[in-house]
Amino acid sequence: MTDARLASLRAALPGLRLLTDPADLAHYGRDWTRRWTPAPLAIALPGSVEEVQAVVRWANAEGVALVPSGGRTGLSGGAVAANGELVVSLERMNRVLGFDPVDRSLSVQAGIPLQLAQEAARAHGLYYPVDFAARGSCTIGGNIATNAGGIRVVRYGNTRDWIAGLTFVTGSGEVLRLGRGLVKDSSGYDLRHLAIASEGTLGIVVEATLRLTDPPPPTRVMLLALPSFTALMQVFAAFRGRLQLQAFEFFTDVALKHVLAHGGQAPFDAVHPFYVVTEFASDDTSEAEALAAFEQCMGEGLASDGVIAASQAQAAQLWHLREGITESLAKYLPYKNDVSVRIAAMPAFLAEAQALLAREYPQFEVVWFGHIGDGNLHINILKPETAAQADFVADCERVTKLLAEVLQRHGGSISAEHGIGLVKKPYLWCTRSAAEIAAMRGIKAALDPNGVMNPGKLFD
Repeated sequence: MTDARLASLRAALPGLRLLTDPADLAHYGRDWTRRWTPAPLAIALPGSVEEVQAVVRWANAEGVALVPSGGRTGLSGGAVAANGELVVSLERMNRVLGFDPVDRSLSVQAGIPLQLAQEAARAHGLYYPVDFAARGSCTIGGNIATNAGGIRVVRYGNTRDWIAGLTFVTGSGEVLRLGRGLVKDSSGYDLRHLAIASEGTLGIVVEATLRLTDPPPPTRVMLLALPSFTALMQVFAAFRGRLQLQAFEFFTDVALKHVLAHGGQAPFDAVHPFYVVTEFASDDTSEAEALAAFEQCMGEGLASDGVIAASQAQAAQLWHLREGITESLAKYLPYKNDVSVRIAAMPAFLAEAQALLAREYPQFEVVWFGHIGDGNLHINILKPETAAQADFVADCERVTKLLAEVLQRHGGSISAEHGIGLVKKPYLWCTRSAAEIAAMRGIKAALDPNGVMNPGKLFD
């Protein structure tokens, strides 16, 4: 608190909560990547839109960079503060602001955890469908800043599809009310969608109005064992043609091995190379259709085994085999690729990418899993215990450049749902053209003229 800049912030906002304890700086200064040493100036915890606005205006006056912070569950270094930035944590702004039964919308502060927003929707008999394993710790503001997807994108889409309105503090300290919950609005540029997925580089999302929908129908969960990678898309087509899919997720035997090491029972007597957990709407014919799809796949050599959950408890056990992967791999400090291609391009991309990684990573264990139903793959490379972290990351970055070239050939993206941040900034060129990147720089200059918002993320 002896820093002159913090003294001026305290003078400007005497009621603002500030943290400078080393443990707090370490906790709030990084996300799940763990690749950068956190070194923020301090942690600001505003309690209102007005305080956020005042912090941003102070940052412009003092020339201090800001790093917006939600649940810090990101995997691309988007919430890292390693160069003396002021972290702006929204965790105190975590309330439900209102519910509109006619518009079927829920207004919340940006720091509310996803799970609490989901529970608030259920309390009104409705459903907020964006969902993933980090639901208890990630926040709505962070979800919006990265346009988070998750396990039900195949049925419901990404966060972007469920945001009716936003309150957004720009990098110059202006407060914008975007969208306003309107279903139709053709009055110029939709700045709401510009704020979504901007990773805190244009401003700070402080409030959001979430669209809600009817609760999903009763569902059934099925686990399939597959003999090969190439069977994945054919199995997906067979099940999508017969059922109303809510989710379609795959993982490998290596991923299952790590999840089971944390406890639990293997789903089948034999070990299979690949697995799919799928959830589908349950009605009078769905179980028969699921069995018919399974028998078709078995007959064509696309599936080796399968089981349908007979209870909610069994369904939760099957889902844990997929949702427990990230946690089970955390101790290995994995290098993560989060990529996407069009579903139609998936078979060709899978073949080329699998061959590339098998050739380039003979010494590393590679764990594949992801959302096949929306073309999103997660590729985790596990660091051997004896490998130096810097050498491991350098080798992975070498291979990621080759993977980026494959993605560019197949029209894909280097970041499906985790954002660009620090991790993927060197590979933005494979997803965006030079003209697009130039336009993005111009947009940042317009909304953040002094460059105080999350500098060094997306591009330098």
